[in-house]
Amino acid sequence: MSKAFTKENDDNEDEEPVVPLPVDSRKNYITPTGYKRLKSELFALMDEERPKVVETVHWAASNGDRSENGDYHYGKKRLREIDRRIRFLTQRLEMAELIEPSVHFGSDQIFLGATVRYTHDDASEHVVTIMGIDEADSARGQISWVSPVASALLKARVGDEVMLKTPSGTRTLTVLAVTYPEAGKTPP
Repeated sequence: MSKAFTKENDDNEDEEPVVPLPVDSRKNYITPTGYKRLKSELFALMDEERPKVVETVHWAASNGDRSENGDYHYGKKRLREIDRRIRFLTQRLEMAELIEPSVHFGSDQIFLGATVRYTHDDASEHVVTIMGIDEADSARGQISWVSPVASALLKARVGDEVMLKTPSGTRTLTVLAVTYPEAGKTPP
């Protein structure tokens, strides 16, 4: 079949889920640690991985017929994935608003970077660290500042009760403790 009748656009294929910023926010709040992590990923993609893939695609293209050349097709697909990730990281870093959690060290009010211990109305106790959208890792007990729990907790103080709206109804969260990392120390 002629290439004129085929579509070779895989732009939406394997696209990573993007957590959107809130509608009223043009800032991507992030801690310095998260910013460094995103920046190092961007530079690794641009300086190391992309040049290797370009070299592989160039080699595969020089082998002649590209119609059944797996190295060529996989390499081109991988280049699109890398370029998509580079664009995403560049946009997120341009919108980044660095928030240093250690400036709140000793405070009992909840802001980005706080580690919060709280209870639900069913007396179960939870500990979370409120992080930026692009750095939160639920496996490490970190939640994004736009998550429902973080939205309910932000700006509350130790001893405050806040309301969390859930699909099953409203729950009461009681703030037990708030901690911040000391200056120069990385958060958990």
